[in-house]
Amino acid sequence: MKLWFKHNWLLRDQWYEWCQDVPYEELVKERTGGVGSIMRTLFHIIDVEWSWIQMMQGKPHDEENFDEYNTVDKIQELDRRYRLDIKDFIENWNDNLETTPFYFHEPTGQVHVDAWGEIMRHTIAHQIHHLGQISVWAREMGKAPLSANVIGRGLIQPQSVQTKDV
Repeated sequence: MKLWFKHNWLLRDQWYEWCQDVPYEELVKERTGGVGSIMRTLFHIIDVEWSWIQMMQGKPHDEENFDEYNTVDKIQELDRRYRLDIKDFIENWNDNLETTPFYFHEPTGQVHVDAWGEIMRHTIAHQIHHLGQISVWAREMGKAPLSANVIGRGLIQPQSVQTKDV
């Protein structure tokens, strides 16, 4: 679980850097899919991650106003602030938390019960899904998208390996 959050955070940081070479008009252009634009989608990814983890911990999760985060730098700063808020929760994740129940109360009065492990995986998959959309938009702009590959990022260090001449 921890590895996937580290991977997603690393990838988001790389997308913020990628955005620095994209004209502002392209970042805010309304597109098909996602939540409308590259910047809104990045904002949405971090908001969903933070909100779910806040709710699981029983903490307030007031939604930020996208209009106050109208640059990539502002979105990245919000992301850093949110990560600080949830980092301990991620770092202290353990298998005992997998089946902790989360009660989601619908405005209609209906209550859904989900396991924390499902919610955590949802937030991971949610980012992967939306970054895939941004990758498509990047190609539409004629720019190479970033690789979402986990391999080669050094997130898990292999044991010492001795090579033999064959």
